[in-house]
Order: sequence, then C-alpha cells, then structure tokens
Amino acid sequence: MSKFCEYYFSPQSPWAYLGHQRFVDMAKRQGVKIEVKPFDLAKVFAISGGLPLAKRAPQRQAYRLTEMQRWSEHLGMPMNLQPSFFPVAADPAALMIIAAQLAHGTEAALTLTGVIMRALWAEQKNIADPDTLVGLAFDCELDGKQMLKSSETASVQAEYERFTNEAIAANVFGVPWFSYEGESFWGQDRLDFLERAFQK
Repeated sequence: MSKFCEYYFSPQSPWAYLGHQRFVDMAKRQGVKIEVKPFDLAKVFAISGGLPLAKRAPQRQAYRLTEMQRWSEHLGMPMNLQPSFFPVAADPAALMIIAAQLAHGTEAALTLTGVIMRALWAEQKNIADPDTLVGLAFDCELDGKQMLKSSETASVQAEYERFTNEAIAANVFGVPWFSYEGESFWGQDRLDFLERAFQK
C-alpha cells in the first residue's frame, strides 16, 4: 500500500527552503509519495495567532537570524539572512507551483518549489515578480509563460484556497508542516522524527 505525506508550505519561508530538498530526498528514499500543498500562511496566522515577521518582538526577530545562520552553515546551504526581496508576497509563486503540479505532476512542482525558494534565499530574486517566475519555470524546463497564464486561472486559485482550508482543518500553524498517517510534524528541524515515522 502506498504511503503519502501531506506537505504544507509557503514558498517564501526560510525554514521551508532549508528543509525542502532534504524532505524530498527523504521521502524518495523511504518510498513515500508527497502531496504538495502550498497555502496562504497569512490566513492561517490570522486564525492560529501567528504574527508576520515585522510584528514580532525584536528579540524574536534577532534570534530568528541567529538560527537561520546556524542552520545554513550546518547544512552547507547558501543563504542571505536578509534578502533584498523580503518580506515578499507568496501568492504568485504558490499559484505557479500549483499550476505546475496540475499540468506536469508532483515531481515538477517539487522541482519548481526548490528553484523558487533558492531564488529568494540564495540568489536575491523577487519571487513575486511575474517575469522572474517565468524565468524560473523555464529553468525547470517548463513553459514559463504558459505556467504564468495557468497560475491566474480560477481552477488554480480554487486549489490554493482548498489547500489553505485543509491546512486550517489540520490545525497547521507554521511552515513547513508535514502530516503523515494522522501525525503532524512542524518545522525542518523535525525531519528526523518524520523519517522515523516513515520507517515504521
């Protein structure tokens, strides 16, 4: 019987960037299929009590940077702690990922997700800019212009809303979030626990 893991994320998250490829590789290694579910984090924050970065206390903001530096060095991943285009609207990138998923499947969506996250956190690119997203899609051997057009359709928007509602129903309150066989795992620093669950 196939195993499935729901992957809830927002493409502008530094923590999702730090965990994305490790999660993808781990799921492949353990034979677990990924259900890609980018969602509107702002709507979830409004319900769960989460705060956007600018509204968090200064000490929380400072420690966030410390942890990002530690993790990027630990994982050997390039990372601009304060990228030029952040905060950034996540909706355009999330919709592009959903469009890729609907047209080309999960693997294409996961590849595009990784490229978009890296563009923001390592390459100083604006992932809310349509032309940038088109170029990133072409980098993944997708028709960027077609993906952009598809991302603006009602069907893709409906999927985005569905994933957001599913995240709310699943009591998601942060990203990345993994749901596997009724158990939830929050954060890229919980991937070891998730892999142990995969192995049961």
